[in-house]
Order: sequence, then structure tokens, then C-alpha cells
Amino acid sequence: MQSLDTATARRLRAGAQGIGGGVRAASAAAALDRAFAVQAQDQSAAALGLRVRAAGLTAADVVRALETDRSIVRGWFMRGTLYLVPAADLRWLTGLLGPVFLKLSARRYRELGLDAAALARAEQAVTSALAAEGPLTRTELAERLAGAGLDPSGQVPFHVLRRCALLGRICHGPTRDKEPCFVLLDDWLPAGRTLDQADAATELARRYLSAHGPAALEDFATWSGLPVTVARGAWRALVEGGEAVEYEVAGQPCLLPADRPPVAAPGEPDVRLLPAYDNYLVGYRTRALSVAASDERQVWPGGGQIRATVTADGLACATWSRKAGGRTVAVAAFHELSPEVRAGIAAEEADVMRFLGSNT
Repeated sequence: MQSLDTATARRLRAGAQGIGGGVRAASAAAALDRAFAVQAQDQSAAALGLRVRAAGLTAADVVRALETDRSIVRGWFMRGTLYLVPAADLRWLTGLLGPVFLKLSARRYRELGLDAAALARAEQAVTSALAAEGPLTRTELAERLAGAGLDPSGQVPFHVLRRCALLGRICHGPTRDKEPCFVLLDDWLPAGRTLDQADAATELARRYLSAHGPAALEDFATWSGLPVTVARGAWRALVEGGEAVEYEVAGQPCLLPADRPPVAAPGEPDVRLLPAYDNYLVGYRTRALSVAASDERQVWPGGGQIRATVTADGLACATWSRKAGGRTVAVAAFHELSPEVRAGIAAEEADVMRFLGSNT
């Protein structure tokens, strides 16, 4: 087995994610096609996650891709977490991952008093309301649940809506007055391709590796939330099909797409301002290649928080935040930065403010 040094592996990962190697997409959809998925618990962070992977993107471009072109969509996918993914992939992803996270949620439904009859009544209330009234916010749908005799407070509306999405009945649609609305999936998106479970798992592994390689089986299993046996079978299928080649990275066997040369020549540092919770920082089981051990607490301070981070060729070198009511960017470096990295940060700061200003 050939080996890759960590610097080369890191540059390859950054290029695969579209945050290094000079790679920048021409549109929101193209950026997402390359990265495959962008964390979207926070909608503003998700938009910034597309900005950092594209050239000249505006906030209006992101809204257009979500609401007019409908080329990207927000929903619960890997690990049952909110992501932006290409809309064309929603149906097979939901078919693969939905049953996994519905099963894992069964205990929570019981804790909330949602037995089979209540869940069926809730699903009917939500889908009937959306069919009759069009896009509705979570608050509005909670009111419809109350009309069906369900608790409109606490976590019940969230789990009901998430369940309907995992079943492939609804999805996120437009935003109204800064509030996300839900829509019937079949009303919002055309029919997409469906795959059987084995083919879907292999497709997910293929797309993950394309966007994250070199990566290990443990990385894919952790990122996806698939059962390890399913993840292992999909991972093996890539090797057996000649689609992936094995390399050793830091003593661990990793795969790289077979059509991607294991060369990432260094040049001028490629600096990016990643948003909080960026997929590059959560797409692997460990942080060894992306953040030096001595700097981990700066990025992961605890409480599940992942700070907005500055990377140079895929290695975190600082964190950043918006100050003065969002009108400026403040950077906290982990160590002394080279003039080239500082110049890259200045360019990225200006682009962040340009992007945010395009939303006003």
C-alpha cells in the first residue's frame, strides 16, 4: 500500500471540498455538487458555506438556487442532521437514510406520547394543511397539529415535521419573513431517481469519497450515520469496482478516487473563511488533518460548538467572527501568520462582507 504524507492528504481533502487548491465553483449548485452536502442547522452559516466554495456568489444567488431554480434543498440527511444537498439527490438519500433515523427516533416518539395512531394523525394534519394552504412555517403547522388534538408546544412539532421529511412526504421550501416554510415534497420537486438500499449506500460512499478523499471507512460511517455493516459494504464495493485506490495516511488505510492523482502540489496558500459547523470540520471521525492538536480547543471550545474557522490549504490557523453588528470581521490567529496568509485573510474578509452586503 502506498502512503501519502499528511500535508498532501490535507491539500487533497481541501481541494475535494472546494476550499483549497484554487478550486472555486461558478454557482451555488456547482459548489454543492462538488461538496455534496453543507451543514445547514444555521441557514446563514449554510449560505456562507456555499460562498466559501464559490467565486462571486451572492446571497440572492443562494436564495434563487433554493427557491426558484430549486437545484438545492435543505433537509434532514446524514446523521439525521440538517444539510443542504443537491435537489436531484433528495429522494434516494431519503430512501436510504430515512428508515435509519426513523428507527432511532422511535424511543423519542414514545417519550413525547406519540404512539402509532398519534403519528398517523399528525402526518395527516401536516400533509393536508400543506396541500390546502401551500408553504407553512413550523409555528403555523403547530397550530394545525393542535387542531388535530396534538401538543403544539415543546418538541412535538419538530419531531413530527422531521418524521414527515424522513418519510419523504415534505421538505423545506421558501423562507417567509426570515422563517423557513415547509412544503409537500411532490409539489416542490420533480420526481427524482430512486435506488435500492445497496446501490444507494454505494452511491453515498462514492459521493462522500469524491468530496472528502482521502478518507477512511470510519470517516464515512461517522459522517453518514449508516450502520457500520452497511457502510463497510458500500466502502468495499468502491474498491472491488475499481473506483477507489487505497493509501496509507498517518498509519490509517484510506481511499482516494481512482481517477484522482494523489498529487497536490503546494503553491501560494489558499486561505478560506469557513463558517461555523462547516462540513470540512465535521466530515471526518478525527480532526487530526484539519486542526493541530494544540489548537483544537480554539475551534471546538465545548458544548457542541464549532467556531467559524480560517484555513490555509485546509489547515486551521485562526477563528473568525463578525463584529460591530456584522459590519466587520475579527480574526483570532492561533500563531504568527505569514504575510501571504494575512493577505489571503484580507481578501476573504472583503468577500464575506461583500456577500453579506448582497443580502441587504
